[in-house]
Amino acid sequence: MATKPPKDDPVQDAPQVAEPKHVAAGLPAVGHSLRIARQQMGVKRTALTLLRVNQKDGFDCPGCAWPEPEHRHTAEFCENGAKAVAEEATLRRVTPEFFAAHPVADLAGRSGYWLGQQGRLTHPMYLPEGGERYEPVTWERAFDIIAEEAAALASPDEAVFYTSGRTSNEAAFLYQLFARELGTNNLPDCSNMCHESSGSALSETIGIGKGSVLLEDLYRADLIIVAGQNPGTNHPRMLSALEQAKAGGAKIISINPLPEAGLGRFKNPQTPKGLTSGAALTDLFLQIRIGGDQALFRLLNKLILAEHDSASGAGSGALDEAFIGEHTHGFEEFAETARAADWDETLTATGLTRTDIEETLRMVLASERTIVCWAMGLTQHKHSVPTIREVVNFLLLRGNIGRPGAGVCPVRGHSNVQGDRTMGIFERPAPAFLDALEKEFGFAPPREHGFDVVRAIRALRDGEAKLFFAMGGNFVSASPDTDVTEAAMRRARLTVHVSTKLNRSHVVTGARALILPTLGRTERDLQGGGEQFVTVEDSMGMVHASRGRLAPASGHLLSEPAIVCRLARRVLGASSKVPWEEFEQDYATIRDRIARVIPGFENFNTRVARPEGFTLPHAPRDERRFPTATGKANFTAAPVEYPRLPEGRLLLQTLRSHDQYNTTIYGLDDRYRGIRNGRRVVLVNAEDARALKVAEGSYVDLVSEWRDGVERRAPGFRVVFYPTTRGCAAAYYPETNVLVPLDATADTSNTPASKSVVVRLEQSATD
Repeated sequence: MATKPPKDDPVQDAPQVAEPKHVAAGLPAVGHSLRIARQQMGVKRTALTLLRVNQKDGFDCPGCAWPEPEHRHTAEFCENGAKAVAEEATLRRVTPEFFAAHPVADLAGRSGYWLGQQGRLTHPMYLPEGGERYEPVTWERAFDIIAEEAAALASPDEAVFYTSGRTSNEAAFLYQLFARELGTNNLPDCSNMCHESSGSALSETIGIGKGSVLLEDLYRADLIIVAGQNPGTNHPRMLSALEQAKAGGAKIISINPLPEAGLGRFKNPQTPKGLTSGAALTDLFLQIRIGGDQALFRLLNKLILAEHDSASGAGSGALDEAFIGEHTHGFEEFAETARAADWDETLTATGLTRTDIEETLRMVLASERTIVCWAMGLTQHKHSVPTIREVVNFLLLRGNIGRPGAGVCPVRGHSNVQGDRTMGIFERPAPAFLDALEKEFGFAPPREHGFDVVRAIRALRDGEAKLFFAMGGNFVSASPDTDVTEAAMRRARLTVHVSTKLNRSHVVTGARALILPTLGRTERDLQGGGEQFVTVEDSMGMVHASRGRLAPASGHLLSEPAIVCRLARRVLGASSKVPWEEFEQDYATIRDRIARVIPGFENFNTRVARPEGFTLPHAPRDERRFPTATGKANFTAAPVEYPRLPEGRLLLQTLRSHDQYNTTIYGLDDRYRGIRNGRRVVLVNAEDARALKVAEGSYVDLVSEWRDGVERRAPGFRVVFYPTTRGCAAAYYPETNVLVPLDATADTSNTPASKSVVVRLEQSATD
């Protein structure tokens, strides 16, 4: 039987600390998954729902974007996927009576964990100007309110339309179509805060801002490098793929400031061996200093070139000269820069030993097929884009793009974040995409670039944007510089959130606010044209259908496509050239238009009807064709950068706990890191703590330092001695997002630099 939501916020002022784990998954993960699922859904609903996750006739997990294998297990989900499904398919409900009992001021004082645990939203809710409580509102009145505010804008560019990575392809396509017919490219999305650096670097170097590998390539690789990524918590099903790769003979190098259980040993609960000894994954662990990855790959590139240049190495195949000559541009300039890489500087930047790097080189040279995987540990620094370009240089040197078992593998975080971008959710759309929209729909979309996340916050702060509309997500908690972001949101005339559950963004509002409840992935979607399905694109460019089976949490919910279509009809009126009503009734008609606008989606409805879906074309992978400005894969040369740390300071990375998915907090434990019953902890190397005269178990305020001189403080964090790299520390977001300055962003991509925040520790007043 499902349990009731917590009545009071749990006390988190005394987290319990034990030794971190060295093994991931196994029976503890199964037990934890089922316990959370039972609490949210009850026993029968748990069985019916979890057995449909990631199945060919089921629904796509609303968690991460890791692809499904061709042959699927009966239980094709991970621990955190089970938690994500349980939170969506919960039997708990947030009704109008809940809002009547809880003023916004009360809700604003609650934790994100407590808000999320209350359950599914059931009715459209409206907070009038000057009001203290949300009150129920009809859908018609809700759309009227949005239309009133839209009509009052001096320009469509005073509206911001944010998208979360959960949004389906169909909803995303309609959403960007509506925004552009309205007249704006202000379409920030969660990619701006995570893999924008990947897209920027890959678009410039290989011509497409996506990974170049398929799941089968991992199984064929000789060497897999996992850099700045913690798959055991963030993409747990990836561990099964790594296990299979290891069984096929692959070696794995993991590069991370923290040792993570998931890359140590994996106990696959689907196999007998996994329930006993499990499989060791990492062959070489490089415990790098935060932000030192560019320096590492630069030196490896120097050493590969040196191997080729040496008498013993000439003709040994250290370089793929035929590939470089035929398919690349800029090699000579790059090589000159790489040969100048300095050992001493690299050891300082990385914190590694010479032996570490020499062993890495040996493994690299022994591999004919190499894949580099990465996530936020590479993308959220000032120098993230040149870092990823250097990874591409590393792969190009030995021809490791465009052949089986090799390539770039940025691992996306949210289940359709890559698909949303493919559908046109981008503030800087390509002219060819806008041309196709204009040809198909008969209106001239705007050409001026819009706001990304950081620029949208600035626009709201400065009064340049007045209407904020979010298709999913938890914008306030996900964004940097919490105090600035919240103040900016409060300056809006109207904030609107399409959501399944309550979160902090609903209680940090503009003058007026709307919450529009929507169907989840798990739920049946019935429209005038019958039962509908939606589609998603995974992290490797596979597109497939997702069909919910559960009855909706409330009869008052609308699907995301229906919300966009009705909103567009009300805001744009009869002058719109788009058949919004037709799209709402039958999603196949949306896919027909996508097929005519977006390359790779030809015969969309026919191809997605196949149980396995289809793979989008990828020119570098499929035919070694690189659609860049030069027509070739581009080597690049940039100065090596890495964070410099003032005396007495630490370099903080923000990260997730194991009981967390993005800003959704499932629980207050981080099982693998030995943390229980609390989230306000800071992981500090014991030697650093002693040098700073900070005792284990003491409480400190984290104070970030930035060139603007503004004090940003996160108070009351328990110090936990942890085997992180010297000079480096870690703490959970969103609690630490307050420390990330809005203007501290990656060059080119403008992604918040949440993985390299200079902080000092001050004794907490509560200690």
